Amino acid sequence: MIVEREIEYEEGGNIYQGMIVYEDSEAGAKPGILISHAWGGQGEFESNKAKLLAEQGYIGFALDVYGKGKRGSSPEENAGLMTPLLEDRPQLQSRMVAALNTLRSIPEVDENKIAAMGFCFGGLCVLDLARTGEALQGVISLHGFFTPPGNLDSKNIKAKVLAIHGYDDPMVPPESIDDLATEMSTAGVDWQIHAYGNTKHAFTNPNANDHDRGTVYNPDADRRSWQACLNFFQEVLA
Repeated sequence: MIVEREIEYEEGGNIYQGMIVYEDSEAGAKPGILISHAWGGQGEFESNKAKLLAEQGYIGFALDVYGKGKRGSSPEENAGLMTPLLEDRPQLQSRMVAALNTLRSIPEVDENKIAAMGFCFGGLCVLDLARTGEALQGVISLHGFFTPPGNLDSKNIKAKVLAIHGYDDPMVPPESIDDLATEMSTAGVDWQIHAYGNTKHAFTNPNANDHDRGTVYNPDADRRSWQACLNFFQEVLA
């Protein structure tokens, strides 16, 4: 049976609320996967990803970097939540590490087999988590942002890195892909980048349909990227 439960945790005096999902029919610890949300905050999209991962035998943890009850419902509200963390990357990193430690503390989780994935803003979050040097087996950025934080050395990265990206993403153009590749190679990271042609930002989100902003759902890229994620997790969490 698939079990879902909300879990609260603390960092810096603030309370955060995530969702943990797992299959409880088999005994023993299971690999855990953090799921980092886009700019609107943790919600149904991330919880559904956690359920899909639970069906594959993982423990999915849809984390929260904004705080309990803090969610956006418009581009303006979303930007208001995200921008302060883009401007204070050490704070963002602390919140990501707090989520990671929360996942590690869950009895059902094998703390030696943990990975992370993130969407849009969440892609930046998991890359920053990797840059902290935390012991992760792998991280996946899906249509994420690649800008380095400036306060961390990428040579600290222990995780394998996969970036899945739309080549026509107007927010993160092809030169940013090259910059990420250079950063990862210079640091000696085991990295991959999958770039999909004719694909824009937010291609995994069925509700993305803003051609002016360049956020457009692409069912083929969504399907291909999910399979790529499962392949990656099978490799790094075996």
